[in-house]
Amino acid sequence: MTNAEETTVLITGGNKGLGLEAARRLGELGWTIFLGSRDEGRGQAAADQLAAGGARVVLVPLDVTSDESVADAVRLVREHTDRLDVLINNAGAPGGVVHPAEATADEIHSVYDTNVYGPVRVTHAFLPLLQAADQPRVVMVSSGGGSFAVVTDPDQAVSKMHELAYSSSKAALNMITVRYAQAFPDIKFNALTPGEIANRKFTATDMNNHTGQLTVTEGTDPFIELATLGADGPTGIFIDRLGPVAW
Repeated sequence: MTNAEETTVLITGGNKGLGLEAARRLGELGWTIFLGSRDEGRGQAAADQLAAGGARVVLVPLDVTSDESVADAVRLVREHTDRLDVLINNAGAPGGVVHPAEATADEIHSVYDTNVYGPVRVTHAFLPLLQAADQPRVVMVSSGGGSFAVVTDPDQAVSKMHELAYSSSKAALNMITVRYAQAFPDIKFNALTPGEIANRKFTATDMNNHTGQLTVTEGTDPFIELATLGADGPTGIFIDRLGPVAW
């Protein structure tokens, strides 16, 4: 068991990019990091990197598209703690950015399996551990592409990105976040985009071939803000590093 005074966090897709940087920053706060990674080898390398920096980290092999993998992850986490203070649903898939004329249900389903069903699968499985915490928080990593306000703004680049799967999956995740927040008033459920909507900037990650203008440290600012909310903090909101984002 971890010490009752320690704060625990599980981060899905934590072996690289935004997930890894969020783990590093929360590790520096003295939190115990449960590092979720679909690829166990890459996950172990990331865990070793964090541990070398002084973080308390436990590698959690975790494929959010697999019920069996998620169940195994719950069992592993329970070996170390009887509660989970924070869950960061970070794992995501961009899909093939297929033009709507060519998009198929199968292509959309594969993106939804990670971006929509994944957070539901993981959240459902870890609810008992979250409910055992004093001030549980769930952070959903969404996107400006999931905002109707952003996608319908001709000045935003995503308005010209003709695809169905990714943006609609993040819009679905936003709605799921709000519905969870309404159903579980004792758990703070919030969504974020790792960009600056007002400045039309996004974070450089593997998902965009590192073409973004923000660093992963800047991109994880809202991760840290939502993960460290106090008891009087908001629930059911959508933010970037500058503040609220329109749905």
